Amino acid sequence: MIQYSKQADERREAGPQECWCLHGAVGMAADWRGFAKNLAGAGIGSRAVDLWRFLEEGPQTLTDFAQALNAEASGEVFRGSGRALLGYSLGGRLALHALLDKPHPWQAAVIIAAHPGLESGPDRAARREADAAWATQALAGNWQQFLAAWDAQPVLANSAPRDSLTSNILIARRREIARSFIDWSLGAQEPLWERLPEITIPVLWVVGEQDEKFRALAERAVARMPAASLAIAPAAGHRVPWQAEPWLAKQVAGFLRTGGRTD
Repeated sequence: MIQYSKQADERREAGPQECWCLHGAVGMAADWRGFAKNLAGAGIGSRAVDLWRFLEEGPQTLTDFAQALNAEASGEVFRGSGRALLGYSLGGRLALHALLDKPHPWQAAVIIAAHPGLESGPDRAARREADAAWATQALAGNWQQFLAAWDAQPVLANSAPRDSLTSNILIARRREIARSFIDWSLGAQEPLWERLPEITIPVLWVVGEQDEKFRALAERAVARMPAASLAIAPAAGHRVPWQAEPWLAKQVAGFLRTGGRTD
């Protein structure tokens, strides 16, 4: 049974372990329902976090989010044996910031198709400019045209089309989605490459086999982390959680059940 808390967060209780899931850009907590059901079948509970609620009161930096999420998780009574943090794409970048905020409540983490940061100042400036244009479309443009343009990006090629129900739910969050393109832009993010060795808990970094750009980023990131391993989703692109949902749930469940060991 799905339980709701913190407004649009969704929680499934299943065993002593719990995995907090952070969705991607232009996504929502309900995106994790299929994955959460598979994870529950493996005896692992989950909480899908509504990222947009963190932007309801105004601007929030990536670091501010990390501190708020960690404080929220640390402040809740948890009687299980372990908590893990999982993030996809934008959610993966947010998760990295949460893992770099110390102390944090996470015993393991899963990062899916995330970017540790642009290292060139001009590249970050160009990304901020591009994301500002997305923000304008999200806030003031035709909503369906915005979603169609977002899903048409080459990095999201071969993904399943967004259904009408999802579109209608997301439009109520268009202000927060627009704000995320400014506050949480990859261009607004300081590169994390030199700080990755600070993440010492077990990390499973996941990327799609066909996602060449993010596969290269993942290989480089894992090499910098002391307790990280790489898992490649067969025949999947950037949207691994939906293109390889059963496979991902199996990988994550195995990773968490062994305490992050991959041997």
